[in-house]
Amino acid sequence: MTVTDDETFRMARGRLRSGAVLAGSVAATILGLLLVTFFIGRVIPVDPVLAVVGDRASAETYAAAREAMGLDEPLWRQFLIYLGGVLRGDFGQSVLTGRPVLADIGRFFPATLELATLATLIGVLAGVPLGVIAAVRRGRWPDHVIRVVTLLGYSVPTFWLGMIALLLFYATLDWTAGPGRVDLFFEGLAQPVTGSLLIDSALAGAWDVFGSALDHILLPALVLGTFSLAYIARMTRSFMIDQLGQEYVLAARAKGLSEARVVWRHALGNTAIPLVTVVALSYGALLEGSVLTETVFAWPGLGAYLTNSLLNADMNAVLGCTIVVGIVFIGLNLLSDLLYRLLDPRAR
Repeated sequence: MTVTDDETFRMARGRLRSGAVLAGSVAATILGLLLVTFFIGRVIPVDPVLAVVGDRASAETYAAAREAMGLDEPLWRQFLIYLGGVLRGDFGQSVLTGRPVLADIGRFFPATLELATLATLIGVLAGVPLGVIAAVRRGRWPDHVIRVVTLLGYSVPTFWLGMIALLLFYATLDWTAGPGRVDLFFEGLAQPVTGSLLIDSALAGAWDVFGSALDHILLPALVLGTFSLAYIARMTRSFMIDQLGQEYVLAARAKGLSEARVVWRHALGNTAIPLVTVVALSYGALLEGSVLTETVFAWPGLGAYLTNSLLNADMNAVLGCTIVVGIVFIGLNLLSDLLYRLLDPRAR
């Protein structure tokens, strides 16, 4: 059977139409994110002018600063001005640091990305096997133990778990390094290339810096990864229970295949498709929700920068961080959809 030119043209036109619809959907989502974020930033009871001039400034100074910042304009015009700046890559100046917000985000976001990535790896490497074991041993003591552990991991506040971990493993047992990203002695010794201290120190061959950075990141990554582990394990258990009840599993067992092959290759292989979405959402949640962990461990990431900006009424920085995290979330959803199509021929 050959494909005619008309059929090829229709297929190409269908792909172009799908691409245009996807691009329009992404653009509308980002525009809605900008709109909601901007207006929330304008209606909260925080005056960004006071953060610049101070509460002892004269009325004339206050009015001049307000006009210079464009806050005397109507809200719709302020939004259009801000939207134009964002489209040019200008998120405004940070009151806290005095630098462009985008430059600050580029400085602090790699630390959050590094921490969230390692925490997600911990969650996947531990959560998937635990979920599989719980499903295979459903109703028995391993299932009950794993469900209790994941429930605690999902429910315990990360800031409390972080403080307990610091008290036990750092202050009492001295097994790990304390707060911060690296020992003070090693700061600035690795030339920044990717922004990830582990990768940059390895590329530079600075293994003493790499060891210090690894020692510092393990504890916050384990604390943050506990939430990811609990979520991934619970979802894996649910997916595996559904797959183990399918007819193809009964047929594989009837053919004499080993239980390990049936479970880990066939059943787990078919859960890979929904698990991609679960892992992507968990990764996005860690990027967004690492604020408390970074605060407890004095981790110089986007979460700590966002917290300090909010406390100092630095609304340009707050809006910029919120928008970047939102765009990352949208990107992760698009990536999970793409992987879904690649893994599942039916979705194509």
